[in-house]
Amino acid sequence: MCAAKGYRLRIVSSDAFSEDKLAQMAAFGAELTLVPSEGGRITKELIRAMIATARNMANGPRTYWTDQLNNADSITGYHPMGEEIWRQTDGRLDAFVQSVGTAASLRGVSAVLRHHQPSITIVAVEPAESAVLAGGPPGAHRIEGIGIGYRPPLWDPSIVDDIVPVSTEQAQAMARRLAREEGLFTGTSSGANVVAAIEVGRRLGPGSRVATLLVDSGLKYLSTEVYRREDSSDPRRATPA
Repeated sequence: MCAAKGYRLRIVSSDAFSEDKLAQMAAFGAELTLVPSEGGRITKELIRAMIATARNMANGPRTYWTDQLNNADSITGYHPMGEEIWRQTDGRLDAFVQSVGTAASLRGVSAVLRHHQPSITIVAVEPAESAVLAGGPPGAHRIEGIGIGYRPPLWDPSIVDDIVPVSTEQAQAMARRLAREEGLFTGTSSGANVVAAIEVGRRLGPGSRVATLLVDSGLKYLSTEVYRREDSSDPRRATPA
């Protein structure tokens, strides 16, 4: 949008996020400010530092900060997705599973599905290493886009029936499995969603119908340990699922 409109775009990110994502942002003309991470891991401290950096930039003239963690308007933007899911499942859906970053997509989709079917089960997904939504301590993980280390401002615990923790290792392994077995090329948060959706389906039993989202393309993770080509000299090489 900024490229098409001629707006200057400044993005605060970190070396904890894939080089592929950063390269794509720069290709669209974005000016990147990278906040250093602790060993390439996503932590509460990193998120706080990124927010502080963005807030400082927002004090400049003619600057608008989208502030995604506090942007409640984004919730309604997911209502059409909820309607699409309802239509595609022919109005027969037992559970909806979604990982939590800002919590906007979970809330937006769930509001529509609950309107159609009040008894539907809503399940949130978070990194097992930082299961703060379930009351655990914050920790470091590598599932990009979710798990900010504290409860996001848009989080509403009253809308969920369960919270499923998924480890980075599980999420990465499922992302590779989806590509090799299903031809679905996704990222780590999508892998986490599928791990949790399978668990929910097993709990609900045969004949249950569970929906989740494949959030991102695997093309944005080619440089990471998820899809990096195997090389015996590289200790970070991807391990086949």
